[in-house]
Amino acid sequence: MNQPLAGFAPAPVTARMENHGNHMLKVAMQTGSDLFARVGSMVAYEGFVQYEPNPPAVRQIARDWMTGEGAPLMKCTGDGLLYLADYGANVVMINLNGDAISVNATNLLAFDAHLTWGVERVKGLAKFAGQGLWNTKISGQGWVALTSRGTPIVVDCGGGEDETYVDPDALVAWSPNLKVKGKRSFKAQSLIGRGSGEAYQMAFSGQGIVVVQPSEDSTDRLRIRG
Repeated sequence: MNQPLAGFAPAPVTARMENHGNHMLKVAMQTGSDLFARVGSMVAYEGFVQYEPNPPAVRQIARDWMTGEGAPLMKCTGDGLLYLADYGANVVMINLNGDAISVNATNLLAFDAHLTWGVERVKGLAKFAGQGLWNTKISGQGWVALTSRGTPIVVDCGGGEDETYVDPDALVAWSPNLKVKGKRSFKAQSLIGRGSGEAYQMAFSGQGIVVVQPSEDSTDRLRIRG
């Protein structure tokens, strides 16, 4: 192989999910260890991998997703290496160890099919939300891959009484045990929530983390809508 190109060859497999650079996910596929992935995210694969778009299990669980706010999924099966990406977004992996994570559907890239998951409306926002904000809650023992428009920051809420405020357009994921409520600020309207027309924030409190991306592009984000 040409020496300059050799530096981009994938490293030997050491885990179920790994990064290849910051913007690509490598998944070690094995028969019996199926994967759900965003439709259209496959960029390459080695070996024998098959795809089933919108399988029955996904249609049943995701029926509550609102039109335009869902995350169309495909079921990936087989043996080999699967490479996934989402238009150059950063890829962040989480290895759940009996834990749970709530993810905005537009930031969900892939997860192990054996994990427990479901779609639910975010509680505590009915006063602000109109049609509301939906999230995907995933729990169990296995891998989840998220996308972020730029390098994300992970904020530890610390378990105190102080609240962490996040623009909904920049929110990626959070610990589902956190308390969530909405806040409207007119004074900050020109600075916060630029895509919403009004300044909405989500306030998180309790013990857990919030993952925030450095982007407020409402064209590819789930948003709170008034």
